[in-house]
Amino acid sequence: MEQRLSLITLGVTDLAPARAFYEDGLGFAKDNDEDDIAFYQLPGMVLALWSRAGLAEDMGVPDSGATFSGIALAQNVGSPDEVDAVIARAAEAGATVLKPATRTDWGGYSGYIADPDGHPWEIAHNPYWTVHEDGSTTLR
Repeated sequence: MEQRLSLITLGVTDLAPARAFYEDGLGFAKDNDEDDIAFYQLPGMVLALWSRAGLAEDMGVPDSGATFSGIALAQNVGSPDEVDAVIARAAEAGATVLKPATRTDWGGYSGYIADPDGHPWEIAHNPYWTVHEDGSTTLR
């Protein structure tokens, strides 16, 4: 079996502010025409935004409304200044700053934000990883 992650679907309470955050805050471009789901083509994978109710129903589970799932998404960028810029832009688009960016004990620079539905994102610069021109990230 291959190591592969193709799609991340985030359940959102209201698609309009969620789309505004991802499109205006993180600069993602919507890549579909449907009104009830948004797909964003990312380097090597797809991010989807769909209603929490629809996602829970599709999975066959109740929507518990949990606010901490033990998962964080991450966007790695090319410099500490870019970390600060992404966090500022995201905050202007509705993100909650969970942890302001700071130097880390592993030698990088990162902070945490949450989208309008509380999905946490780490915005990080890791000097040991390579962020390629297309946005893909490799471990060396």
